[in-house]
Amino acid sequence: MIDSKTLADRIEDLLPQTQCTKCGYPACRPYAEAVAKGETSYNQCPPGGAEGVARLAALLGQPVIPLNSANGVERPRPLAVIDEQVCIGCTLCMQACPVDAIVGAPKQMHTVIAELCTGCDLCVPPCPVDCIAMPPVTGEATGWDAWSEAQADAARERHNRREARLAREREAAEARAAARRAVSGAPAQVMHTGATATPTAPAAEDADAKKRAIIQAALERARQKKEELAAKGLGPQNTERVSADVQAQIDAAEARRHRLGLAADNTASSTDTPPTKR
Repeated sequence: MIDSKTLADRIEDLLPQTQCTKCGYPACRPYAEAVAKGETSYNQCPPGGAEGVARLAALLGQPVIPLNSANGVERPRPLAVIDEQVCIGCTLCMQACPVDAIVGAPKQMHTVIAELCTGCDLCVPPCPVDCIAMPPVTGEATGWDAWSEAQADAARERHNRREARLAREREAAEARAAARRAVSGAPAQVMHTGATATPTAPAAEDADAKKRAIIQAALERARQKKEELAAKGLGPQNTERVSADVQAQIDAAEARRHRLGLAADNTASSTDTPPTKR
């Protein structure tokens, strides 16, 4: 049987799939492809540590070299922990998580699914209120001693599913934008050509009205849920006292959601399936 795996595939299989970008690439796969092409070194993955460098060196027939300190240091694996009383529900950490390990909703406190977190640190910088800590959870174990092949495979699958979902959302947003442009341009075209107007505009209006009604109902459910949580003392405590700088970051995030057509999406999580305990 012929093994159809490329060198990049084999390199990717030896990476821990934390998707942390510490190697200088946006994800593990682009780094694997760059190493395979000889465009970058095989010692730039801190989560893999010294053992990860040794694995790649053996595959590539190269000497074992130290981990490049410019990319970070080998350390015990951390876990993202959100201080839910400080969280303001801005969703920036959810948008940054490469494996959909954070659940929450706008203006609702967020939480991390510990079993899914890869310890990538990417949720920390965008948090405008510094409510995310990254405590180590593996004792003295570092690198591959703090991670497993099964965890790496699961993280890669979740990252790939997230990328596919984001691509679908972008395509849907672009299609909606194109449809709006087509509808708004239709009257001018009719006036220019003198052609008889078609009934597509009323149909589009009916569809838009139905969509607005669905969105409004969803927003009302979200508002009621928020009030219920607040009455139980479970909601964020400082959503009315954010600084101007923090509010500007939240407004920018909401503007991006509007551009992608996600502004009315109040679902609690981006995950496709419920998390399983391991």
